[in-house]
Amino acid sequence: MHMQANGTKGPQILIVEDDPEIGRLLAETVNDSGMTASIVEDGHAMYALMRKQAFDLIILDVMLPGEDGISLCRRIRAEKTTPIILLTALGEEVDRIVGLEVGADDYITKPFSPREVVARIRSILRRASYGFARVNGQRPMRFEGWRIDPLRRQLHDPSNARVALTTTEFDLLLAFCRNPGRIITREELLTLTHSGLAGPIERSVDVQISRLRQKIESDPKEPMLLKTVRLGGYLFTAAVEEA
Repeated sequence: MHMQANGTKGPQILIVEDDPEIGRLLAETVNDSGMTASIVEDGHAMYALMRKQAFDLIILDVMLPGEDGISLCRRIRAEKTTPIILLTALGEEVDRIVGLEVGADDYITKPFSPREVVARIRSILRRASYGFARVNGQRPMRFEGWRIDPLRRQLHDPSNARVALTTTEFDLLLAFCRNPGRIITREELLTLTHSGLAGPIERSVDVQISRLRQKIESDPKEPMLLKTVRLGGYLFTAAVEEA
């Protein structure tokens, strides 16, 4: 099954869900909220459609026929920074953490309320700056040779190569760059990033910090830029200045 809503206005949302009833409910919820939903049933159909069309966000069921959602999420994240919400009937913490580790931006557990789905989609799209016209001018910043651009939502390393970050990773790094030399608690990080991450707060943030370290630290196991403060939170040690 491949179903696409009429009209192309608003954010384009790709739903990968093999249960027709749940797929239709998600699509109706998305379309009724001023967005446009496309539905496919598995990873093969997902990639076929993604080659033809760009999407602003993907809702990806974990339990799919063939390649599962966790594996698909990992593959998408290796190629793209498109925000991903994982959808599953499993509510155990381990599943949420695995989802975050492979690069998901958020997690919704079945059964879900349409209002919750819309709220999470809109939160992530705001954070991903859907529609640059709504973004106020924000100056790029530099730290240790790195350059972060809040407006274009881009990060370049000291060799000027662009480094791909997920929406959540970028928001975390931006929060640290705006608060250098200050200990920030996990709860503050969630507030600063407007994040609606599912699951236990501490583990969710820790997983995202670990992913961020993999991208900005010379040795992620011995981080120099992004340090853990015991019982406190995290400290960004780099000097930050406007670019």
